[in-house]
Amino acid sequence: MKFEAVTIKDIAKALGISTSTVSRALRDSYEISPETKQLVLDCAETLNYRPNPIALSLKERRSRSIGVVVCEIANSFFSQVINGIESIAYDKGYNVIISQSHESYEREMMDLHYLSSRSVDGLLISLSTETNDISHLQALHQKGLPIVMFDRISDEIQTHCVVADNFKGAYEATEHLIQRGYKKIAAIANSEFLSITTERLAGYKEALHTYGHKYNNAYVKHCFYGGMVFSEIEEAVNKLFTLKQRPDAIITTSDKLTTGCLKTLVRRGIRVPEDIALVGFSNSDLAELLNPPLTVLRQPAMEMGRDATELLLQLIESKRPITQFEKRVLSPELILGHSSVPQPDLQLIK
Repeated sequence: MKFEAVTIKDIAKALGISTSTVSRALRDSYEISPETKQLVLDCAETLNYRPNPIALSLKERRSRSIGVVVCEIANSFFSQVINGIESIAYDKGYNVIISQSHESYEREMMDLHYLSSRSVDGLLISLSTETNDISHLQALHQKGLPIVMFDRISDEIQTHCVVADNFKGAYEATEHLIQRGYKKIAAIANSEFLSITTERLAGYKEALHTYGHKYNNAYVKHCFYGGMVFSEIEEAVNKLFTLKQRPDAIITTSDKLTTGCLKTLVRRGIRVPEDIALVGFSNSDLAELLNPPLTVLRQPAMEMGRDATELLLQLIESKRPITQFEKRVLSPELILGHSSVPQPDLQLIK
């Protein structure tokens, strides 16, 4: 049986009045008496009537919806960002349509085609790992679609963006390990295309330089799909352990790289932190429950989602073209666990 939504015709039929009277009553028109308005509202509630968003969008030339494109909803960081987006959007009367690129450029283009064909009022996007050509986004932007970028951004589009202070976070993580006596610190990072990779590795390198440690390119491994393909992480860790000078600590630059690295080390029988220290970017609530509890850089994901949505709604609802754009940079927090505790200190804890 095909589902059919309740329309104003059903209300009119139930009350024995015209559809135009129902329409005006629902719009709170002065032409309709308070008694009739109440009858219409009561009937609408009984029949579970909801306005047709497509019809409203045609009338108002707005869909009251925004599109969101992320690489993966199952990622704890992005799920928290989405919570932040929805907390603002729904309060302002906007629906949220979420799409996943699964780190694919082709999938990202399909998502954008779908969302733009649904006439979303604006777009929030964090780029996929394969995206180093943003002409598909530029085309939509030039046609007037409001776009705000977050987390993984590109400077090729003049618009608002919201990011974490990736340089600062990676610097603090590296500094933390150096100050605890670690000397051979490796990094397992995302795709070289991504802005977060460039910024986090820059922070890592700067901390090494500040404390007089020589940068070793052999200690940096990239996982193109950022941990979505587990074999990438295994290969990266295995290569680090074939080096003549094996690292004594690892920094990972995203959620799945962090947990995937720990999983690989456990599988190899390498103890954390007894054999090697581990610090990573992660927003997973499980970080403190793992064995050992992880030292992590936690990003303000909810705040990022809220800020990005507020900026997008400013673009959507502005009566005049906006030419001055803002880049909001939010600070991550270093949360200490046991995964970066040196051996002597670990004995004291035990």
